[in-house]
Amino acid sequence: MDVVLWGVLPYLVVVTFVGGLVWRYRYDQFGWTTRSSQLYESKLLRIGSPLFHFGLLFVIVGHVVGLLIPESWTDAVGITEGMYHAGALGIGTIAGIGTLAGIVILIVRRRRTGPVFMATTKNDKLMYAVLTTAIVTGLATTVIAFSQGHDSHNYRESVSPWFRSLFTLRPDVDAMAAAPLQFHLHVLLGLGLITLFPFSRLVHAFTAPLHYLFRPYVVYRSRDRRPTPGASAPRRGWDPVGTRDRDR
Repeated sequence: MDVVLWGVLPYLVVVTFVGGLVWRYRYDQFGWTTRSSQLYESKLLRIGSPLFHFGLLFVIVGHVVGLLIPESWTDAVGITEGMYHAGALGIGTIAGIGTLAGIVILIVRRRRTGPVFMATTKNDKLMYAVLTTAIVTGLATTVIAFSQGHDSHNYRESVSPWFRSLFTLRPDVDAMAAAPLQFHLHVLLGLGLITLFPFSRLVHAFTAPLHYLFRPYVVYRSRDRRPTPGASAPRRGWDPVGTRDRDR
């Protein structure tokens, strides 16, 4: 079972993820959207959406740092294990609570706002359930590690080596199997979320308008009706037919 879960399943998820994105792009480009419901309700959306998205951004960055950067690298730059875990637990707890609060607000909004709830599909409900459960298990794992202190499981010696070994096509099944149950649940929910990603509204993450950050400034100019000394008078535009004499 460990070989299936930690040695085969991740690659099946990757194939489904890539194939789903290609299929969605070729056959459902008009559905490649968040199906925005801001028109129906905006008060809760203005609170929940930034809280969820910015919290999730910090969560993703934390996962990337924790999974991809080996422990030896942080030791080499003078970051001790205690310093690393203190920062990870502090930032991870704040980011996890913010993300969970944001998605709870969005779910309450979706349930209590009639038009928004009517536009919610079964796919959306499944996505919200998996995403919320993944956030809860991740936050619970952080809280458990915080409560156990130095006796907590070091995921950088089990989950992280397993994750990096997937890129070499030689998955370290034993390392992942040695992790506690809460890590197994969190990873499985994460794999499930990646599988659902191409077939849900989450796909809009690949069309985020990042080019807005680099586009040139838009210059607005207004026509000054006061004549500038020494400048020629501005040309008049079209006047309505038959009204020249009356305007004068």
